[in-house]
Amino acid sequence: MKRLGCMLVAVAGFQALFTGCKCGFEAKRGMECKPDVLAVLPAYCPTPDGMAIDAKGNLIVACPNFVDQSQPACLIKIDKKTLKVERWVTVPPLKETGVACPMGIAFGPDGDLYVCDNQGWKGTPQGQFKGRVLRLRIRDGRAAVTVVAEGMEHPNGVRVRDGFIYVTQSLMSKVKHADGYMVSAVYRFKLDDVGVKVNNTLSDPNILASFTTENRFCPYGVDGLVFDSKGNLFVGNFGDGKLHKITFDAAGNVRSNTVVAETDFDRALDPKKPGFLERATRAKMRTIDGICVDGEDNIYVADFSNNAIARVTPAGVISVLWQNGDTDGRDGGLDQPGEPILWNGRLVVSNFDAVYGPDNPDKVNTKNDQPATLSVLPLR
Repeated sequence: MKRLGCMLVAVAGFQALFTGCKCGFEAKRGMECKPDVLAVLPAYCPTPDGMAIDAKGNLIVACPNFVDQSQPACLIKIDKKTLKVERWVTVPPLKETGVACPMGIAFGPDGDLYVCDNQGWKGTPQGQFKGRVLRLRIRDGRAAVTVVAEGMEHPNGVRVRDGFIYVTQSLMSKVKHADGYMVSAVYRFKLDDVGVKVNNTLSDPNILASFTTENRFCPYGVDGLVFDSKGNLFVGNFGDGKLHKITFDAAGNVRSNTVVAETDFDRALDPKKPGFLERATRAKMRTIDGICVDGEDNIYVADFSNNAIARVTPAGVISVLWQNGDTDGRDGGLDQPGEPILWNGRLVVSNFDAVYGPDNPDKVNTKNDQPATLSVLPLR
């Protein structure tokens, strides 16, 4: 296990522990939430991402396999009782690119699975503006596919509620903001929509709300989203570390869109300047990837860049449940956490582990590690 520096996080009952850190920063750790390994994933799932729970209580994990697309993108199933991992279904690829890129996933009321096929994630010309929202009807290991929407630049997270599909579009490069900020949006489609053509501008009629990301060093927009028990929609702005709350009127129209929690990180810091990570990793909720909610409406956040899991209370108070330095995940450590989900009373985290290198100096992660893993944290 790599040596990790630790310091106290302001969470009741946690103790302080300080050790040296090989990565040059002190990693915050809530000592009662030490993660363990839920599963070491097979070679056919080198990149885990979105997760959902099926009608029988099994955990379904999307594997876009960005680090090795010779492995066909698939959905895996982890048995609720035995934790056995098996391939559930191969996601049908897009004909023009020859690959599928399933990221966010969510079950509909009839058991069909809605999938964000993010063809543009790798930034290749072949996949640009070819993202899809898919509806998969899976029977006996085969998937019948309906394309709900197509032509999207960067579909990422998805939730289903009250007859609608809510999808985050993390990048909208066609939209030029006056201040040069990145623009992103949440789209809303009907469950029975088929073949909706998206043009990736603010004129798209399916846009529910749009957002700007002011962090010029991390120009990546809205990512994770989740509904609380009152029907409010929470959306995470990845680059700005802002958690938005969207409320609705009786007709389902947006009543308000407000920031309810925000990182304490200075977004003006240049990742290429000395000492950046030492300062950045002391921040709470520096980035917001996937999010989920518990029965008391606490929001759990995958802080992708900081290798951390944060919790936001209904009052907007942020605490860091666990954080570690660069790791391979073999001891349960967070290895670029992409999405959290509550499963069987514990918090499961997918370790995306696919963004690193000289173009990403703001990330704690420095390389891809195989095999991929899922971490699990106990919650008190």
